Amino acid sequence: SVIIPTYNRLPMLKEAVDSVLAQDFEDMELMVVDDGSTDGTPEEIRPYGGRVKLLQHSVNKGVSAARNKGILQARGKYIAFLDSDDLWVKGKLKIQVTFLDDNPPYPLCYTDEIWIRKGKRVNPKVKHSKYSGWIFEKCLPLCTISPSSAVMRKTLFSKVGLFDENSWVADFDMNLRIAEKYPIGYIDDFLACYRRGPNS
Repeated sequence: SVIIPTYNRLPMLKEAVDSVLAQDFEDMELMVVDDGSTDGTPEEIRPYGGRVKLLQHSVNKGVSAARNKGILQARGKYIAFLDSDDLWVKGKLKIQVTFLDDNPPYPLCYTDEIWIRKGKRVNPKVKHSKYSGWIFEKCLPLCTISPSSAVMRKTLFSKVGLFDENSWVADFDMNLRIAEKYPIGYIDDFLACYRRGPNS
Protein backbone atom coordinates (compact mmCIF):
# COMPACT_ATOMS: atom_id res chain seq x y z
CA SER A 1 0.00 0.00 0.00
CA VAL A 2 1.49 3.30 -1.14
CA ILE A 3 0.21 6.40 0.65
CA ILE A 4 0.68 9.92 -0.74
CA PRO A 5 -0.58 12.66 1.61
CA THR A 6 -1.10 15.97 -0.16
CA TYR A 7 -2.26 19.53 0.41
CA ASN A 8 -2.33 22.06 -2.46
CA ARG A 9 0.63 20.57 -4.35
CA LEU A 10 -0.45 20.40 -8.00
CA PRO A 11 1.32 19.71 -10.37
CA MET A 12 4.04 18.13 -8.20
CA LEU A 13 1.47 15.65 -6.91
CA LYS A 14 0.85 14.31 -10.41
CA GLU A 15 4.60 13.81 -10.89
CA ALA A 16 4.73 11.88 -7.60
CA VAL A 17 1.77 9.71 -8.59
CA ASP A 18 3.30 8.99 -11.99
CA SER A 19 6.59 7.94 -10.35
CA VAL A 20 4.68 5.32 -8.33
CA LEU A 21 2.67 4.06 -11.30
CA ALA A 22 5.95 3.69 -13.23
CA GLN A 23 7.32 1.19 -10.69
CA ASP A 24 8.03 -2.33 -11.93
CA PHE A 25 5.87 -3.74 -9.14
CA GLU A 26 2.22 -4.39 -9.91
CA ASP A 27 0.84 -5.95 -6.71
CA MET A 28 0.09 -2.68 -4.97
CA GLU A 29 -2.59 -0.15 -4.18
CA LEU A 30 -1.92 3.59 -4.45
CA MET A 31 -3.83 5.94 -2.19
CA VAL A 32 -3.74 9.73 -2.43
CA VAL A 33 -4.98 11.32 0.77
CA ASP A 34 -6.19 14.84 -0.07
CA ASP A 35 -5.89 16.80 3.17
CA GLY A 36 -8.46 19.49 2.38
CA SER A 37 -6.81 20.91 -0.75
CA THR A 38 -8.37 23.93 -2.48
CA ASP A 39 -6.39 23.68 -5.74
CA GLY A 40 -8.54 21.13 -7.57
CA THR A 41 -6.62 18.06 -6.40
CA PRO A 42 -9.63 15.68 -6.46
CA GLU A 43 -10.51 16.67 -10.03
CA GLU A 44 -6.93 16.04 -11.17
CA ILE A 45 -6.71 12.64 -9.47
CA ARG A 46 -10.04 11.18 -10.55
CA PRO A 47 -8.95 10.67 -14.20
CA TYR A 48 -6.45 8.07 -12.98
CA GLY A 49 -9.48 5.88 -12.32
CA GLY A 50 -8.94 2.60 -10.51
CA ARG A 51 -5.17 3.00 -10.51
CA VAL A 52 -5.40 5.56 -7.70
CA LYS A 53 -7.73 5.48 -4.69
CA LEU A 54 -8.64 8.98 -3.51
CA LEU A 55 -9.24 9.57 0.20
CA GLN A 56 -10.27 13.00 1.42
CA HIS A 57 -10.42 15.26 4.47
CA SER A 58 -12.98 18.05 4.20
CA VAL A 59 -10.58 20.38 6.02
CA ASN A 60 -6.80 20.48 6.39
CA LYS A 61 -5.78 18.31 9.36
CA GLY A 62 -2.04 18.00 8.73
CA VAL A 63 0.25 15.43 7.12
CA SER A 64 0.19 13.05 10.11
CA ALA A 65 -3.60 12.82 10.05
CA ALA A 66 -3.46 12.17 6.31
CA ARG A 67 -0.87 9.41 6.70
CA ASN A 68 -2.86 7.82 9.51
CA LYS A 69 -6.02 7.83 7.39
CA GLY A 70 -4.13 5.96 4.69
CA ILE A 71 -2.65 3.45 7.14
CA LEU A 72 -6.06 2.63 8.61
CA GLN A 73 -7.49 1.91 5.15
CA ALA A 74 -4.45 0.16 3.70
CA ARG A 75 -4.88 -3.45 2.64
CA GLY A 76 -1.25 -4.27 1.86
CA LYS A 77 1.26 -6.30 3.83
CA TYR A 78 3.70 -3.42 3.51
CA ILE A 79 3.24 0.35 3.78
CA ALA A 80 5.21 2.90 1.77
CA PHE A 81 4.90 6.68 2.01
CA LEU A 82 5.68 9.28 -0.63
CA ASP A 83 5.41 12.99 0.10
CA SER A 84 3.58 14.73 -2.72
CA ASP A 85 6.58 16.91 -3.64
CA ASP A 86 8.98 13.94 -3.82
CA LEU A 87 9.58 11.23 -6.43
CA TRP A 88 10.56 7.57 -6.60
CA VAL A 89 13.21 6.12 -8.89
CA LYS A 90 11.96 3.20 -10.98
CA GLY A 91 12.64 -0.11 -9.25
CA LYS A 92 12.50 1.29 -5.71
CA LEU A 93 9.45 -0.59 -4.51
CA LYS A 94 10.53 -3.98 -5.86
CA ILE A 95 13.99 -3.68 -4.28
CA GLN A 96 12.61 -2.81 -0.87
CA VAL A 97 9.82 -5.37 -0.84
CA THR A 98 12.38 -8.04 -1.79
CA PHE A 99 14.60 -6.90 1.08
CA LEU A 100 11.78 -7.16 3.62
CA ASP A 101 10.68 -10.54 2.24
CA ASP A 102 14.24 -11.82 2.64
CA ASN A 103 14.91 -10.24 6.07
CA PRO A 104 12.04 -11.01 8.49
CA PRO A 105 13.76 -9.44 11.58
CA TYR A 106 13.68 -6.02 9.90
CA PRO A 107 10.28 -4.27 10.07
CA LEU A 108 11.46 -1.32 7.97
CA CYS A 109 14.02 -0.52 5.30
CA TYR A 110 14.97 2.82 3.80
CA THR A 111 17.22 4.06 1.01
CA ASP A 112 19.54 6.87 0.10
CA GLU A 113 18.02 9.93 -1.58
CA ILE A 114 18.76 12.40 -4.33
CA TRP A 115 18.36 15.88 -2.88
CA ILE A 116 17.02 18.67 -5.08
CA ARG A 117 17.01 22.29 -3.87
CA LYS A 118 15.54 25.03 -6.08
CA GLY A 119 15.84 22.77 -9.09
CA LYS A 120 19.49 21.77 -8.53
CA ARG A 121 21.01 18.66 -7.01
CA VAL A 122 22.87 19.22 -3.74
CA ASN A 123 25.12 16.95 -1.71
CA PRO A 124 24.14 15.93 1.84
CA LYS A 125 26.60 16.62 4.63
CA VAL A 126 28.41 14.01 6.71
CA LYS A 127 25.82 14.42 9.46
CA HIS A 128 23.21 13.11 7.03
CA SER A 129 24.95 9.72 6.67
CA LYS A 130 22.69 6.64 6.64
CA TYR A 131 23.08 3.51 8.75
CA SER A 132 21.74 -0.03 9.07
CA GLY A 133 21.02 -2.24 12.07
CA TRP A 134 20.38 -0.97 15.59
CA ILE A 135 20.55 2.75 14.76
CA PHE A 136 18.58 4.37 17.58
CA GLU A 137 21.53 6.49 18.78
CA LYS A 138 22.29 7.52 15.19
CA CYS A 139 18.70 8.75 14.86
CA LEU A 140 18.81 10.99 17.94
CA PRO A 141 20.53 14.07 16.41
CA LEU A 142 18.25 14.42 13.36
CA CYS A 143 15.55 12.75 11.27
CA THR A 144 17.67 10.08 9.57
CA ILE A 145 14.88 8.14 7.84
CA SER A 146 12.91 10.09 5.25
CA PRO A 147 9.29 8.90 4.95
CA SER A 148 9.56 8.95 1.15
CA SER A 149 12.48 6.50 1.28
CA ALA A 150 10.95 3.99 3.70
CA VAL A 151 8.92 0.81 3.28
CA MET A 152 7.66 -0.97 6.39
CA ARG A 153 5.52 -3.87 7.54
CA LYS A 154 1.95 -2.82 8.26
CA THR A 155 2.01 -4.82 11.50
CA LEU A 156 4.61 -2.37 12.81
CA PHE A 157 1.95 0.25 13.53
CA SER A 158 0.08 -2.06 15.91
CA LYS A 159 3.30 -2.23 17.94
CA VAL A 160 4.56 1.37 17.90
CA GLY A 161 1.35 3.29 17.22
CA LEU A 162 0.32 5.73 14.49
CA PHE A 163 1.84 9.13 13.70
CA ASP A 164 1.35 11.75 16.44
CA GLU A 165 -1.11 14.20 14.91
CA ASN A 166 -0.24 16.86 17.49
CA SER A 167 3.51 16.84 16.86
CA TRP A 168 5.49 19.14 14.56
CA VAL A 169 8.20 16.46 14.33
CA ALA A 170 6.03 13.38 13.83
CA ASP A 171 8.47 11.79 11.35
CA PHE A 172 11.30 12.12 13.84
CA ASP A 173 9.13 10.79 16.65
CA MET A 174 8.08 7.77 14.59
CA ASN A 175 11.68 6.99 13.61
CA LEU A 176 12.74 6.96 17.25
CA ARG A 177 9.84 4.75 18.34
CA ILE A 178 10.74 2.20 15.68
CA ALA A 179 14.55 2.34 15.99
CA GLU A 180 14.35 1.96 19.78
CA LYS A 181 12.71 -1.47 19.42
CA TYR A 182 13.88 -2.88 16.09
CA PRO A 183 16.85 -3.08 13.71
CA ILE A 184 16.47 -1.00 10.56
CA GLY A 185 17.56 -2.03 7.08
CA TYR A 186 19.39 0.46 4.86
CA ILE A 187 19.71 0.06 1.08
CA ASP A 188 22.69 2.04 -0.18
CA ASP A 189 21.16 3.21 -3.44
CA PHE A 190 19.56 6.49 -4.57
CA LEU A 191 15.96 5.35 -4.94
CA ALA A 192 14.02 8.42 -3.80
CA CYS A 193 14.19 12.06 -4.88
CA TYR A 194 13.68 14.60 -2.10
CA ARG A 195 12.62 17.98 -3.52
CA ARG A 196 12.46 21.30 -1.68
CA GLY A 197 12.36 24.95 -2.65
CA PRO A 198 10.66 27.10 -5.35
CA ASN A 199 10.45 25.45 -8.78
CA SER A 200 12.02 22.28 -7.38
